[in-house]
Amino acid sequence: MKRIVIALGGNALGNNATEQSELVRQTVKPIAELIARGHQVVVTHGNGPQVGMINLAFETAARAGALSHPMPFPECGAMSQGYIGYHLQNALNRELADRGIAKRAVTVVTQVEVDPADPGFQNPTKPIGAFYTKENADRLAAANGYVMKEDAGRGYRRVIASPKPISVVELPMIETLVEAGYVVITVGGGGIPVVREGNGYAGVPAVIDKDFASQTLADLLDADLLFILTAVDRVSLNFGKPDQVDLDVLKINEALDFIAQGHFAKGSMLPKVEAAVRFAAKKDGRIAVIGALEKAALAIDGKSGTRIER
Repeated sequence: MKRIVIALGGNALGNNATEQSELVRQTVKPIAELIARGHQVVVTHGNGPQVGMINLAFETAARAGALSHPMPFPECGAMSQGYIGYHLQNALNRELADRGIAKRAVTVVTQVEVDPADPGFQNPTKPIGAFYTKENADRLAAANGYVMKEDAGRGYRRVIASPKPISVVELPMIETLVEAGYVVITVGGGGIPVVREGNGYAGVPAVIDKDFASQTLADLLDADLLFILTAVDRVSLNFGKPDQVDLDVLKINEALDFIAQGHFAKGSMLPKVEAAVRFAAKKDGRIAVIGALEKAALAIDGKSGTRIER
């Protein structure tokens, strides 16, 4: 039996509630297969389209006068965790029951601690929400304290920080549930970013990268394997070019060299490879796999995906 943290990519979820509720029925099948093999499985996921949709809905309501203020971004993240988890756990519980497996899934709305001095807060770069004209962007910035930046000639968008995760606040509860045999869905969207405040925590407007949060969780849970699922079968060099090379195994030192050479795109494969390297480097015997969702069982057997190891 292995303890596996599975980080679902954006292709595993839909762009709206109806699409998502249908899509996750297929998403959970490879996960259920790993559970059927006797593995302990913890599931994480992104929330980009979902949290953007929630944030935009509240901003629109505020502009229309239905609300006095937009919903704070940490609360939008919490809402996205709840509604994505609701779909995932129901679909997974149905799939497990259909297979005659007694295990059940549960969602934990999860906070992830970040450092208030993280350099990411000094230079917000993560765009969220709708595009605005310069005039409307300036109005939003003045009214709400937003940082608005021009985005690729398409208009202005709000940008927020993307700090690195330090720890998972609900870790003891997650560990207890895993040990009790539950399939835990957690750190959705990278977790709700929080900083210490007295004896508790306070949410901050930020987005934690889902892959780094999943790596942090896998490290704290002492997982055997971190599985980062994406839309492609393997990590590649020269991706999309005639000389593309797909990688079956990627040693940590090789991965660091390829990162330095700029082989992986910042917005897609780079954080996945970096998170995989961080996890595998922490302890002998750990393996990270980057691969396609539908081939998860094959990847566990080393027949698909890219294995990152020492």
